[in-house]
Amino acid sequence: MEWKKNDRVTVEITDIGTEGEGIGKLEGFILFIKDAVIGDIVEAKIMKSKKNYAYAKLEKVITPSPFRVQPRCKSHRQCGGCQLQALHYEKQLAFKQDKVKNHLLRIGGFSEAEIDSVMEPIVGMEEPFHYRNKAQYPVGRDKEGNPIAGFYAGRTHSIIANTECFLGRKENKEILDTILNYMREFHVAPYEEESGKGLIRHILIRTGFASGEIMVCLVLNYRGKAGTVQYLPHQEILLERLSKIQNMTSVSININTENTNVILGKETHTIWGSDTIRDSIRVRNMQKPDMDFTGDKLEFAISPLSFYQVNPLQTEKLYSLALQYAGLTGKETVWDLYCGIGTISLFLAAKAKQVYGVEIIPQAIEDAKANAARNGISNAEFFVGKAEEVLPEFYERHKGKAESAGIFESLPALTADMLYPDVIVVDPPRKGCDEKCLSTMLKMAPSRIVYVSCDSATLARDLRVLCDGGYELKKVRPVDQFGHTVHCECTALLVKR
Repeated sequence: MEWKKNDRVTVEITDIGTEGEGIGKLEGFILFIKDAVIGDIVEAKIMKSKKNYAYAKLEKVITPSPFRVQPRCKSHRQCGGCQLQALHYEKQLAFKQDKVKNHLLRIGGFSEAEIDSVMEPIVGMEEPFHYRNKAQYPVGRDKEGNPIAGFYAGRTHSIIANTECFLGRKENKEILDTILNYMREFHVAPYEEESGKGLIRHILIRTGFASGEIMVCLVLNYRGKAGTVQYLPHQEILLERLSKIQNMTSVSININTENTNVILGKETHTIWGSDTIRDSIRVRNMQKPDMDFTGDKLEFAISPLSFYQVNPLQTEKLYSLALQYAGLTGKETVWDLYCGIGTISLFLAAKAKQVYGVEIIPQAIEDAKANAARNGISNAEFFVGKAEEVLPEFYERHKGKAESAGIFESLPALTADMLYPDVIVVDPPRKGCDEKCLSTMLKMAPSRIVYVSCDSATLARDLRVLCDGGYELKKVRPVDQFGHTVHCECTALLVKR
């Protein structure tokens, strides 16, 4: 039978797609149904039909799945940020474990026997709510013209008013309500994308889980004099109200006047309190990740622009796992590619002889150097540049095949340890590692490569290149950094044959 748009169907959901959508079949015809849960029997309306499959909208759950739970958030379907909130958490973990395995099978080309022999069980959360230490809320107006903050509806820029996200910190609601009440009282206009008018674009909130310190950054469409002390009407009243919120540590403004989807501009000014907040990460014993700590702890200073993992409790597990896989004894030289503000680098430096970190964002490198000094770590050096350029450039220059390169002018005498490190750790963006970077890693031939990934599809692709280049995949372990979403981090260990 051929199904067409607006047809209504009843179907049992038998699988989950990579984006969290329910999958059902009717006479071999595949239906992808957002918000349906595996095990549901649902009524759905077909929205877009192709030859062998269609996308459908969930109209009604006829028989709920035994894995279906009542979502805490009233806006979870419209928002689209929590694709799996209606699915029992243990089933979410099983879905993510299978997702990683399937990518390794289909994209990486590994056999099922290979994957079963190296894949370890996913590291889940004790509490999969209120885990985010960072939230960015767009600001706009409702139909009555009142200022609102919330989240964009899926694949749109329509704002769903919601000051109580169950993934963010509980105190975010008090902060948002304080700012929105101020905007209403003093007629401060939210930004309008179409006209380019209005002042407040986004509200960024960051929290140090260990310190409790809170940072608020208002992203402004500010076109006045830069470097002034007054960016907002009645600014002193807003600051007084925010300062009364428990643990408020920093209030800043970020200027973004561009017509862009990028949230933060390049210019930030602190208007109350400190420039940064503090947080710390502890090294865990990954044999018992929910209970034991080794006693090692690193402290970080976080600015509005700093890259810092948004789930600090799971980050401790993720980075401790990477440290365990690196197998350091204190004698090793390590390259840490895509090092950010040095979080993994400093974990490694505590156990290695020397660590070299590379990151494209200059401010992140400055933060990394400051974090090394803050923690008394002297055996970590950091360089600004793209990992896919810095590592090949270093290798070629040392081999005498390239012209003089400015970014290495300040280095001491280049050593064989740097050219042929014991360990390389990579933590790339979703697109994975560049082909040239992978090629150089193979030339440098470290004993071990530890790959930390936020996208198991590109991880699988890159692991195949490294294994074809002489490495053996020894361990893979997913880590649930983003509960109730389809995203999953993963750590893999490769050993040179």
